[in-house]
Amino acid sequence: MKTYKIAVIKGDGIGPEIVDEAIKVLDAVAQKEGFNLEYNEYLLGGSAYDVFEDPAPEETIKGCLNSDAVLFGAIGGPKWDNLPKEKRPESGLLKLRKSLGLFANIRPAIIFDELINASTLKPEVIKGVDLVVVRELTGGIYFGEPRYKDSNKAYNTMIYTRDEIERIAHIAFKEAQKRNKKVTSVDKANVLEVSELWREVVNEVAQNYPDIELEHMYVDNAAMQLIRDPKQFDVILTGNIFGDILSDEASMIVGSIGLLPSASIGGKVGLFEPIHGSAPDIAGQGIANPIATILSAAMMLDYLGEHKGAKRIKEAIKSVLKEGYRTKDLAAFDAKEVVTTSEMGSLIAEHASN
Repeated sequence: MKTYKIAVIKGDGIGPEIVDEAIKVLDAVAQKEGFNLEYNEYLLGGSAYDVFEDPAPEETIKGCLNSDAVLFGAIGGPKWDNLPKEKRPESGLLKLRKSLGLFANIRPAIIFDELINASTLKPEVIKGVDLVVVRELTGGIYFGEPRYKDSNKAYNTMIYTRDEIERIAHIAFKEAQKRNKKVTSVDKANVLEVSELWREVVNEVAQNYPDIELEHMYVDNAAMQLIRDPKQFDVILTGNIFGDILSDEASMIVGSIGLLPSASIGGKVGLFEPIHGSAPDIAGQGIANPIATILSAAMMLDYLGEHKGAKRIKEAIKSVLKEGYRTKDLAAFDAKEVVTTSEMGSLIAEHASN
C-alpha cells in the first residue's frame, strides 16, 4: 500500500477549521482507494510568528521539502498587520513558495450546476464555465528590484526574464493539452515592454504545441471578456499581478470565493490551498465553507497520481450540493439545509466513502 507524506499547514483564522475537513475527506478516500497519507503538521504565518517570531520557520521549510505535497489553509489577520513587512504572515508564504521553487499557480474556476444561481451573472452566461488561470508566481512587479518609497514618491519594477516566461508558458500549454486545447495569453503589450517580451516568448513556446490554439488578449479586455462571455476561455496564461486580479474575478463568476481551489507547482513539492483568505471575522464560528480546501485536496491527489481518489472527491461534492446542503455563505441558493463547516466535511467524506 503506497504511503504519501503530507505536510499540513493549517495557518491562521479559519485555516485550521477548513483543513481539518479536507483531512477528513482525504482519509475517507484513502481508505476506499487503498493508499496511506502520513500527515506532519507545521506552522506558518501569524501562528508561526506567535511561537517563533518568524512567519516561516526553518523547521517548516525543511518539513515541506521532505514531503510529497503540502496541504495549506490560510494565513494572516489584523493581529499581525502592524508588524514589519518581513515578519508579517504573507512574507512567510512568499518565503515558502520561493524555498519550494513554486513558480506556477493553477486556479480552476468551474461552475457547479447546483450553484448556478449563486453567481451574480445570468445563468445562460455562466452555465458550463470551466476554465483555469495559470499564473506566474515568483516574478513580475511583486518581486522586481529596484523598489522604493518615501513620503513623496514610490516605485516598483516589473521584470520578467525569458526563462521565467518559457517555463510558465510550458505549464499552460501542457494544461491545455489535458483540456480543450486553447490558451489565452494575457498581457499589456501595447503599453509595457515587459509584456512585449512576454508575448514574443509565448509565441515561440507555442511552436512546440501545434495542437493548441493560442490567442493573445490585453488584460483590460480580458477582465471585460471574463464577465461578458467566460465560456470562451479554456486556459488563461498570465503574469503575477494580472493573474492575481483575474483569478479573483473568476472566483466571483462561480458565485463564491469559498469554492475555488489552487495548486502551486513547478518545484520539488506542490502546495495546495484555497484561494480565499483567513477570514478572521468568522474564525471559530463553524460557518466557513470548506469546499475550496477539499477541492484543493483533490488537486493534490491528482498531483500525486491518485486520480481515482481525486475524482471521488469531486463527485462527492457535487452529490452533496445536489442534495441541497449549503454552508452559510451559500444559504440563499437553493438550500435544503444550512450546515456547519464540520457537517459539510462529514457529508462530503460520507459520500466519498460510497
